[in-house]
Amino acid sequence: MSQLILSVVAAALVVNLWPGIPPGSELSTQKERVIPNTPIGTVIFDVVKPTLTVYLPQRAKATGTGVIVAPGGACVALAMDVEANALAHLLQERGVAAFVLKYRIAEKKQQGLPTDIDMDQACRNGMADGIQAVKVVRQHAQAWGVSPSRIGFVGFSAGGQIASAALLQTDAAARPDFAAFVYGAPFGVMPAIPQNLPPIFMAWAQDDPIALGAVTNFYDALQKAHDKPEAHIFSSGGHGFGLKKQGTTSDRWVDEFWYWLQAKHFLK
Repeated sequence: MSQLILSVVAAALVVNLWPGIPPGSELSTQKERVIPNTPIGTVIFDVVKPTLTVYLPQRAKATGTGVIVAPGGACVALAMDVEANALAHLLQERGVAAFVLKYRIAEKKQQGLPTDIDMDQACRNGMADGIQAVKVVRQHAQAWGVSPSRIGFVGFSAGGQIASAALLQTDAAARPDFAAFVYGAPFGVMPAIPQNLPPIFMAWAQDDPIALGAVTNFYDALQKAHDKPEAHIFSSGGHGFGLKKQGTTSDRWVDEFWYWLQAKHFLK
């Protein structure tokens, strides 16, 4: 597979996103840290070597659809389990190939989340990784049993900013074929919204204390650009509900996403 380096971890294929040092990381010196068993599962800090972890379904179940999944964490951390790995396993079980994106994030220099973070700067390299992830999956679509015209992107929280870079890029042919934003959006300056975007799914909770403003601003910007995103606004669920079961209406977002994929003919 060209210059990409492959390894097998926990029965999943791990693919380096870039050959050699990723552009923009030439001077990075931080060391990646993986913290398991936090209240939200595994969390990763200081990523400088982005990867895709490939979860392919059983051949008999395969639908030919693939989904790149970007977790959140304010672009200073990655919440790998509740937002990325859990969805990847669910999609894999349902016949959809999943590609968990471990994208580059800002160096963690303090305890907790910074209060004055510049999301456009913190997510800059991660957004480049999101665009590259779509290219890598398309390049290897045949080997991975995925249709190159049914490759989607799901972004949770800050992962929504990563997904938005792939969706809103000027090269229409390089965009994903659909995108989903789960309590995620561009969190910095609102980018230009191109015309004739691929289908978009959005889900968020009204009691989200973190992302509500950014998500609703993005939804409004899409509508002003004459887009018609599918929007599911739950009365409760807070921020970061991922695939957690809280007994709130947001517990069912993934079912709504699945029905939407079927209705848009991305599942065959």
